[in-house]
Amino acid sequence: MGGNAVVVGGGIGGLAAAIGLRAVGWKVTVLERAAALDDVGAGISLHANGMRALDVLGVGEAVRAEARPQYTGGTRVPSGGRLARMDGAALERALGTPIVGIPRSALHRALRAALPAGSLAVGAEVTSVDVSDPRGVRVSATNGGEERVREADLVVAADGVNSRLRAQLFPDHPGPVHSGSTVVRAITEAPVPLESDFELTWGRGAEFGHIVFPDGRAEWHAVFNSPAGVRHADTLAVIRRRFEGWHDPIPALLDATDPRAVLHHDIHELVTPLPSFTVGRVALLGDAAHAMTPNLGQGACQALEDAVTLAAALAPAATSADSAAGVRTASGIDAALARYDAERRPRSQAVARAARRAGRMGQQLSHPVAVFVRDTLLRAAPSGAALRAILRHADWTPPRLG
Repeated sequence: MGGNAVVVGGGIGGLAAAIGLRAVGWKVTVLERAAALDDVGAGISLHANGMRALDVLGVGEAVRAEARPQYTGGTRVPSGGRLARMDGAALERALGTPIVGIPRSALHRALRAALPAGSLAVGAEVTSVDVSDPRGVRVSATNGGEERVREADLVVAADGVNSRLRAQLFPDHPGPVHSGSTVVRAITEAPVPLESDFELTWGRGAEFGHIVFPDGRAEWHAVFNSPAGVRHADTLAVIRRRFEGWHDPIPALLDATDPRAVLHHDIHELVTPLPSFTVGRVALLGDAAHAMTPNLGQGACQALEDAVTLAAALAPAATSADSAAGVRTASGIDAALARYDAERRPRSQAVARAARRAGRMGQQLSHPVAVFVRDTLLRAAPSGAALRAILRHADWTPPRLG
């Protein structure tokens, strides 16, 4: 089939979509609003579903080369007591891969390396899309003060939680809302001696976690209940006070952090689900379609699932089969987008709801009695409960590209 596609957004989901679409014969241009690719970001954990998607896209091995498997760790309380253990080896036996931890910058570089030179335009801010013509989309973007209009057979809106395209296409949708939590995170300057690959600690209305990278450095994050918009002159000092008295190695992780490397973002999510992931020849993907809280570690993985599913639906074999069966609407592209919506929307929105519930039952609990009950139940849970919880969302089989 093939055609001309414009991907709006050069993040994980947008780059993955571009790779997938090129693999099935599309010409793709990625428009990224940022003027420079400075790869700001901390770390990310990728579950089996994310890694399977990356394998289909042909970049799984490149990502594994920059990642560290998470075999040991689990969940603790601020005093250091254990709530639950993570058995990465059992997860690998069940799914073929453990969870892996990787710096976001390394993941972005691996994805960009899979695209040809010139396919990614930086400093290109998309201002609007015109979907009035059923045969295609007109994309208006400014770059360096100049406006350019591109004609495309397909547009992929991967422009993030505050998606401008989503707001245009769904003007009555309330958009993202603050989850009630904020996140502070950073990567340590140097390796830190750590006993586990991955760990979460839950307190009252707060969570502290870390993942370790192949070079021994670690990413840490602190999530806690907070109104939106609260910022501090010295964020690292605030985190030291907020998590004072929490068990080792939390103090060591903070000590190994350059205050200038600390990132602080409020967590927003799409509580009101979109009625569709497609409008005309525009497909929404990743946070633009289903922004979720990070409590299941599935945000990026769901975006990768979106990218592979979209590419598979738009592959020549898939669309020609639609035509032969007489099930396409105005064209094979329209039928493919309808299938993408039907396959992705129920699953990703269910994962988003599960992430919201996990946050409310975990990190966001602040009442002492509720926290005591939560901790008691976790300690009493069967040894395989944590594994089954991960399998529930990570056991996904990707479609083939062609």
